[in-house]
Amino acid sequence: MGKREARIKRHQRIRNKVVGTPDRPRMNVTRSLKHIYVQIIDDLSGETIASASTLDPVLRDEVDVASNKEAAAKVGKLVAQRALEKEIDTVVFDRSGYKYHGRVKALADSAREEGLKF
Repeated sequence: MGKREARIKRHQRIRNKVVGTPDRPRMNVTRSLKHIYVQIIDDLSGETIASASTLDPVLRDEVDVASNKEAAAKVGKLVAQRALEKEIDTVVFDRSGYKYHGRVKALADSAREEGLKF
């Protein structure tokens, strides 16, 4: 089993336990080599409540390199602001099988600093 298969297996194990509700939606993080994406999802209705990524027009001009921790922190801050605008202050963090380290940790920490609780 390779690195990618192990991550997918971890992700499935986590997803079986983590469920987003309207009161406490799931904050899903997806990483690629170039970008980082985050969605706040209500799993019961299947709706994405808020989202942000390094591809977002608001961040495209601010970010020089979209694949570093500084860019991830800006994405975390932006998604937290968008969630708080929709009166969501508590989420369940779904790291998608990635280690809580580096870009994922930077995103989570900046979202917490902005006022999201998880």
